[in-house]
Amino acid sequence: MAALFGFAGVRHFTNPEPFDTLVPKALPGGARDWTYGSGAAEIATAAALTVPATRRLGGWMTVVLMLGVWPGNFQMVANWKDKTWPWKLVAWLRLPLQIPLIRAGWRIAHTPREK
Repeated sequence: MAALFGFAGVRHFTNPEPFDTLVPKALPGGARDWTYGSGAAEIATAAALTVPATRRLGGWMTVVLMLGVWPGNFQMVANWKDKTWPWKLVAWLRLPLQIPLIRAGWRIAHTPREK
C-alpha cells in the first residue's frame, strides 16, 4: 500500500492535470492546490506506513486520506458521464475501491505495536 500511495503521490506533482479534474468544484481555492496537497498527503502516508514506529499512524492517515479523496471519485463519475461505457465503468468501479483501502488502513491503525 505504501508503494501505491508513494507512486500516486509523486504523480500528483509530475502529471497534475488529470488529478486537477477530480477536484470537486465546490471546494475553495484552485484545483492545483488541492492536487498538490493530496499528493503531499499521499507521500506522507506512504512514508508513515513504511516506518515501523509510525505504521499505526500511517494506518490512520490512510483512513483519513481515502475518505478525503473519495469525493474526487464521485467527481470522476460526473466528469465522465458522456464517455463511452468502458470508461464510465472504470469511473464507477473506482467508487467501491476506496472501501478496502479504508479497511486496510483501519486494520493497520489497530495492529498492536511491535516490540
